[in-house]
Amino acid sequence: MFRLPGRRASRDRENLARTEPLRLVRAEQEDRLADETFDILIVGGGVTGCYCAFDAALRGYRVALIEKDDFASGTSSKSSKMVHGGLRYIEQGNLGLVRHSLLERQRLRRNAGHLVQRLPFLFPILERDGIFDARMAKAFEGLLWSYDLAGGWREGILHQRLSAAEVLSHCPTFRDDQLRGGFMYFDARVDDARLTLALARSAAHHGAAILNHARVMELTRNGGKADGAVVETESGREIRVRAKAVIMATGVWMRDWMAAGEDERPLHVRPAKGVHVAIPWLKVRNDCTVTIPVPGRSRRATITRWGNVSYLGTTDEDYKGSLDDVHCTRTELDFLLEGARSALKTDIEVSDVVGSIAGCRPLVSSSPGGSTMDVKRDHTVHVGKDGVVSIVGGKLTTARHMAAQTVDAVGSVLGERRRCTTKKAWLLGAAGYDAQAIVASGGMAAHLGERYGTEARFVSDLLADDADLAAPIVEGLPFTQAEVLYAVRHEMAATVDDVLSRRMRARLMARDASGRAAARVGEIIGRELKLSSNEIASQIAGYEAAIAKEKFILTGDY
Repeated sequence: MFRLPGRRASRDRENLARTEPLRLVRAEQEDRLADETFDILIVGGGVTGCYCAFDAALRGYRVALIEKDDFASGTSSKSSKMVHGGLRYIEQGNLGLVRHSLLERQRLRRNAGHLVQRLPFLFPILERDGIFDARMAKAFEGLLWSYDLAGGWREGILHQRLSAAEVLSHCPTFRDDQLRGGFMYFDARVDDARLTLALARSAAHHGAAILNHARVMELTRNGGKADGAVVETESGREIRVRAKAVIMATGVWMRDWMAAGEDERPLHVRPAKGVHVAIPWLKVRNDCTVTIPVPGRSRRATITRWGNVSYLGTTDEDYKGSLDDVHCTRTELDFLLEGARSALKTDIEVSDVVGSIAGCRPLVSSSPGGSTMDVKRDHTVHVGKDGVVSIVGGKLTTARHMAAQTVDAVGSVLGERRRCTTKKAWLLGAAGYDAQAIVASGGMAAHLGERYGTEARFVSDLLADDADLAAPIVEGLPFTQAEVLYAVRHEMAATVDDVLSRRMRARLMARDASGRAAARVGEIIGRELKLSSNEIASQIAGYEAAIAKEKFILTGDY
């Protein structure tokens, strides 16, 4: 929307323009949890829990957010990275979800513009053995028109019909012997872990107390009503957190919490496992997300470019194992590579895979039967007899709306109503960020801009103060040692895994190289947090063991 220049600076932008970076000291956050009484305690530091904290803090509630591991360490760092309406939800007849998701997509594009970028999706048309053939193209184009009219138009560009040559210009390795053309439509993508972190930090900017690596041992009750929790921190400190209301935003982990009998009407949480594997971009050379068929299967796979890798996914299967130990298996890898080899005229071997992620979607289903592909991605907000508000289901794109409904439900528990303001609320780093201006010339400014937005200046301050920090931290990736220091000092990274898996996405993009960087990352963490050599050695050994296990399960007959 076109606006005339104001006579003074925008108050909304001014309130988010910091002259020094937000510094979150773990000991100070622990003291706040122990000393203050909060209106709302949120358990779970995924994207939904962090959006709840952001929403509630903006409404003026006193908020505490607790995460047992690291922010986004579960499902919220292992998604497809897509911010979208979901074309297949139209196929399922769930037009309402698509329409609403596309509206939420544009809100994220505005409110987190440094992290959420446009992503083209390409559907090739093949003579045979494709997702659909030339005879089905007209019907599929009708589906795309429905998508555009449902809200795809908000991106400012409608779907396009492509010739075979145009398809190859976007993915030159695609097999052309049966290629007849294609369709392209437009959605968006995000670094899901950094979005979740930005939400947590934005909540803290507005007054919330946030703490990762702190496990809720039990909820406390007074007169049958929840009034807080007992929390154990990574150092072994036990804290009694007092709160007037509690939100459970633990995602798929709600399955195990409910199984423990904490609620009189358990929600049926059905984890659906999804995996992605990363291969060198030069093997594919795609500039968009390419949807490919998998021979003999009803499902399809996608290949998306991200930096110098293309990641291939995803599966969608019931998962009943440990939620703290989810991995991509050799069987799943073979399924994805089978699809890639059949669609591309390039050799992709198991040895080419440089990283993988595996996580579980928190589906809410009334029964365990049927395919997880057919379960709608709706969410449920449930208020228990003890006043605990639980939120589960949904998807990353609609997390803002899910949080708004959850905090509304808490308002009912507290007997008051405060207006939600997150529809137009910028996250830290987004206010005043101009993506085209920052990214246009490339270089370090573009790299930092896409990760930190307007807060990139604080990372460049570290680089200006110490030129040695400009050295790359992971071979083959653009991340610098300054970003490690910033992650520890200002983003609550406490472990080697926090830095390499989520503050940077090095574990996915270059698993083996990230292992070689672990010692230097540990050295920076140890110096900044004043940890002992034994503590750092344990962290490094733990990270190396974790990636070795991941690789063994991925490539072996595990």
